Amino acid sequence: MEISNYLKIKENLPKHVNLLAVSKGFNSSLIKEINDLGQSNFGESKFQEAYEKQILLENRTDITWHFVGKIQTNKIRKIVQNFEYIHSVDSIKNLQKISNVASEIGKTPKIMIQLKLAQDPTKGGMEKDKLISEWDEIKKIKNIIITGLMTINPKDLNSKENLKLFIKCRK
Repeated sequence: MEISNYLKIKENLPKHVNLLAVSKGFNSSLIKEINDLGQSNFGESKFQEAYEKQILLENRTDITWHFVGKIQTNKIRKIVQNFEYIHSVDSIKNLQKISNVASEIGKTPKIMIQLKLAQDPTKGGMEKDKLISEWDEIKKIKNIIITGLMTINPKDLNSKENLKLFIKCRK
């Protein structure tokens, strides 16, 4: 995440699009620099790394933290406590655990459900049919706000194939 790359990306975004800067692997001083340029949403995929940055940047009240990594059941409490958004929720079981923790600590995290749209053993997510069949049950879960769906495509796809899967996710 070089500053020049960030500025180039930001300059080309439509006004209604928000950029999530995935800061995994970058130090807190670079996050400060980009935050000073107006970037407020930062994504992290490893809890411990994120938590250390959050402590160093706790005076930056305009930063919104997103957890974008695979959710480990034993880290759900810490994730709910420290992130406003939780992407990559891949099961109703994890939604319910997040809900229970959120109720206990008085938070309402915003959730992105991860869909698995391609057969790739390295990618997780809820199957489309399972999401549809469990949707009525999912809507009843308290203390969370479902903000959308997300998917992680296999690495070896060309741009046309990637677009096709993203369109499928949007539908």
